[in-house]
Amino acid sequence: MRPALLATALLLVACATAPVAPPGSPPASLVLPGERHLANVRQLSFGGENAEAYWSFDGKLLIFQSTRDGAPCDQQYVMDADGSKVRRVSNGTGRTTCGYFFPDGSRILFSSTHGASAACPPQPDMSLGYVWPLSDYQIYTARPDGSDLQVLAPAPGMYTAEATISKDGWIVFTSTRDGDLDMYKVKLDGSGLTRLTSEPGYDGGAFFSADGKRIVYRASRPAPGKEMDDYRALLARKLVRPGKLEIMTMDADGSNVRQVTKLGAGSFAPFFFPDGKRIIFSSNAGDPKARNFDLFLVNDDGTGLERVTTYEGFDGFPMFSPDGRKLVFASNRNGSKRGETNLFVADWVE
Repeated sequence: MRPALLATALLLVACATAPVAPPGSPPASLVLPGERHLANVRQLSFGGENAEAYWSFDGKLLIFQSTRDGAPCDQQYVMDADGSKVRRVSNGTGRTTCGYFFPDGSRILFSSTHGASAACPPQPDMSLGYVWPLSDYQIYTARPDGSDLQVLAPAPGMYTAEATISKDGWIVFTSTRDGDLDMYKVKLDGSGLTRLTSEPGYDGGAFFSADGKRIVYRASRPAPGKEMDDYRALLARKLVRPGKLEIMTMDADGSNVRQVTKLGAGSFAPFFFPDGKRIIFSSNAGDPKARNFDLFLVNDDGTGLERVTTYEGFDGFPMFSPDGRKLVFASNRNGSKRGETNLFVADWVE
């Protein structure tokens, strides 16, 4: 889900959504001073709003969401890993988010609102402040060309999105089906539905570790009293206020929950390093205006926080290729106009 790309980076409630660049941001080089972990950066998309690019398990393809070709809101596209052969795989109606490949490449998965309405979902009432709409997303699977569209783990009228897949065939996703923004897992065929979280607050944007044994995600934990009352009042209106999101981990069965970050910022889009010992994520930590999102890395015990990108705008949705050698991410850098978000791939440098 994504409200215009901060609604998207964060609205991907992202999987994901992405924020817009600060007014007056100049075009940036593809690699900036201080970005020592990135080399040989290539731009994969040019123009529009592009985000949440995720690798196929063989590293040959990327699935991503984009507003292009006259579409009024995000649709799902697949391209070769070099940015070529772009093709739309969603049906062109509603809004989509969080695409992912099945481990064997036989099908794709994404969430869409088209079952509730062919039109784009309405934007939230911003008189309430910065909030994300919890639109009526459902999870769908399809063949790689978008045909044979089928709903998975249906919960009509509920928000069900942010789905990603482990190599051993489990899907983790976020849903309001039990009255809160909790995480669940289900097998590829829709069986074995299991609730993973139950603490009040938003849990989502989850990814499995490379071995499928752990899950990393983002979470909010409203304090009892006014914060909790505000959270529940917004939830009743199908809204959530992102505010403060911290990075968390758990075992794949929902046990051994640990809080990794304590930044008091909007941290999201976490992904495990291939070794499973570190996490890369996006955050506006350190920006008084909360508008500059950079990539950071951190050990899974919360130590060793390091800033990876230095662009004064939006960098988000990082994902390592299956071999761990490349990093794909979305960024406002090098845009042809203000607020444009494109996809980039870099060689990772230790």
